[in-house]
Amino acid sequence: MSEKLNAQCHCGAVAFTVELTDGFNTIRRCSCSFCRMRGAIAVSAPLAGIKVVRGQDKLTEYRFHTKTARHFFCSVCGIYTFHQRRSNPEQYGVNVACIENVSPFDFPVVEVTDGVNHPNDGASNGVIGYLTFQPKKA
Repeated sequence: MSEKLNAQCHCGAVAFTVELTDGFNTIRRCSCSFCRMRGAIAVSAPLAGIKVVRGQDKLTEYRFHTKTARHFFCSVCGIYTFHQRRSNPEQYGVNVACIENVSPFDFPVVEVTDGVNHPNDGASNGVIGYLTFQPKKA
């Protein structure tokens, strides 16, 4: 595994360490209804790659549709921290914005995967587009 990175929610009530599956090479957004509203960029980590070091009791869980994916949020500030994936229950998706010294704007191009037509429903499993960030020139 890779190095341990420190991460936390906005208010700091929930803190965790994360070891990513393949560095930041797995960044992506999803097009499902929940991810569209949440707007986070996620990166992959194995289940053993996350250790909550503070605030386990402050994490709240949300499940929808098939109730398979487990989305975790800080109950104090409301920030999405990570989720156990429906597409691969052996992985977490981690909110890159929670990782110390990382911003979603650090990634100029992010793949968007087809979460509306979920692979576990026998549908697409592919990339349907790209989100780009181009800083304004001074």
